[in-house]
Amino acid sequence: MSSKSSTEYLTQMFGLEGKTAVIIGGTGVLGGAICDALAGAGAHIYVVGRNAEAGQEVVDRWPDRATFFQADATDRADLEKLVEELKSQNRECDILVNGAGTNSATPFMEITDEEWDRIFKVNLTGLRSACQVLGQYMLDAGTHGSIINVASLTSIKPLSRVFTYSASKAAVLNLTENLAREFAPNNIRVNAISPGFFPAEQNRKVLTPDRIESIMRHTPMNRFGEAKELEGAILLMASNQAGGFLTGSNIVVDGGFNAMTI
Repeated sequence: MSSKSSTEYLTQMFGLEGKTAVIIGGTGVLGGAICDALAGAGAHIYVVGRNAEAGQEVVDRWPDRATFFQADATDRADLEKLVEELKSQNRECDILVNGAGTNSATPFMEITDEEWDRIFKVNLTGLRSACQVLGQYMLDAGTHGSIINVASLTSIKPLSRVFTYSASKAAVLNLTENLAREFAPNNIRVNAISPGFFPAEQNRKVLTPDRIESIMRHTPMNRFGEAKELEGAILLMASNQAGGFLTGSNIVVDGGFNAMTI
């Protein structure tokens, strides 16, 4: 029997042809890279977010493989409309990525109820709603699917200055592990990805010069990550072939930050 070419092997392991991926928060910097990874591997992607202009930029990169769906990640009714859209197009949800997020650098004693609730609503409550609404659609369809939650380094170790964000992202990781156990009998895998420091809109306001200096001292690779460097981990978690036995896991992509002690 002839051996497969490297291209054939990689396509078999990581190819997503015929799959449909829903990327909530796909209009952001990291979300856009995740969209590129999944579309590049052959999936049809639904780019979900509030910013139509940013969503169209992703669609323009993948005109035959991308659809923009305008929705608020925290609005359950919008998520239900998304499911109806998928049904109308005879599409399942094979891959769900929960990537919407927000942050704020507020001293602990100054955190208000409004700020706490707002950040938790985006980072955790919206994610929970997506896992329920899209997850139920996956369960009803008998989809052998993959849910990928975007967690954070702060899911593992709390970072100074971002108290609410850290608490919400720790909860994301806990929910991911619990949901992996819940969905495993139905062949739906649930994993998390924890990016290190990748400059994006939600963290630019906290990346002051002294903060950057501190981050670099604690990052063995001595640089920020580039959004495209998340793509390999995303494809591993998305593929039932390459990552078929991977669930309840958290893949940390941080240039060694989490491994650093002294």
